[in-house]
Amino acid sequence: MANVRREVRETRNPAVTTPPDERKERRPRAVSRADIVSFSLVALLIISVIAVLYVARAFFLPTVTALVIGTMLSPAAKFLERYGIPRSVSAVLIVSATFAGLAFMIALISAPVMEWSTRLPELGPSLKDKFHVFDRPLAFWHQLQILFGTPATPGEPTFSFPKIEWVQPTLEFLSPTLTEILLFFAVLVLFIASWPDLRRALVLNFTDRDERLRVLRILNEIESNLGGYLLTVTLINMGLGIATGLICAATGMPNPAGLGALAATLNYIPIIGPIVTFLVLAAVGVITSSTLAGGLAAAGGFAVVAFIEGHFVTPSIIGRRLALNALAVFIALAFWTWLWGPMGAFLSSPILIVGLVLKEHLMPVKDTQLPEG
Repeated sequence: MANVRREVRETRNPAVTTPPDERKERRPRAVSRADIVSFSLVALLIISVIAVLYVARAFFLPTVTALVIGTMLSPAAKFLERYGIPRSVSAVLIVSATFAGLAFMIALISAPVMEWSTRLPELGPSLKDKFHVFDRPLAFWHQLQILFGTPATPGEPTFSFPKIEWVQPTLEFLSPTLTEILLFFAVLVLFIASWPDLRRALVLNFTDRDERLRVLRILNEIESNLGGYLLTVTLINMGLGIATGLICAATGMPNPAGLGALAATLNYIPIIGPIVTFLVLAAVGVITSSTLAGGLAAAGGFAVVAFIEGHFVTPSIIGRRLALNALAVFIALAFWTWLWGPMGAFLSSPILIVGLVLKEHLMPVKDTQLPEG
């Protein structure tokens, strides 16, 4: 009887098994030697790739530039192909039109440069008269030098101007050779003409159907984003160039069309382009204007227009299609400018766009909700 009662009590109140303590903190996995070796190999691979891109920039820079610009211009070739124009003919027409537009912009920019170069001998006295406003700061600086025991030697200038021995090596690094230009145009024409066949070969290189669809989506998105980026930036830069030309004409600057073309061309290079344009407008204004304040009027007006374009117009238009982080854009600009110069600065945003597309398709982010706080 007692056994029966005990069994009944056990059935009514079964023994509760204590689960393991879920709040127990999990220990992080220790870094093994294999992880360190893997990280070191990846770091060495990245350093080796960067070194090869830097040393062999005479080959990689025109080739990568042609591939990026060819991808941007592929939608135009597809548009002409719809009207019965063969792909090879459309490639030659597009490259010729691009070269003609570039030559026209260079002609607009070079005309005032040649004119101002002939007036260099007569600029010294006018600049000296305009910079009399800095006589007191210079005298104060001279007194500070005497106070700290480093007086300037009579007959020598108070300020030591920086040497310009770096100009010739810099120009040799920045200016492309004839071979690089020919390589660029040859790769550009051949890439635009054969891009459909290349894309088909890339897709058919994979055997699985899902992998083929993924590669096709990646290529289509890269082509669409780069084409849209080029069209949008070109329209924005044309508007900035027209506004700069009107500002230069209103403030009495010489050759406002050439200065507007310079602003539109340099604006393809983010951050650096507007700064160079501002410095050029300030220098030209100070040289040609009768007063220092009047010479800086055009540069000030351009600064306002460039600020509105960079902080409101471009983010509101491009930001709808491409979510480009400002820090990522700046780091990419600094890296590719250091690696390949001005053309690297031009390629920084398109290369970043390609990297973002590849990251979204190859490493998609899972929809996991992060904890608050």
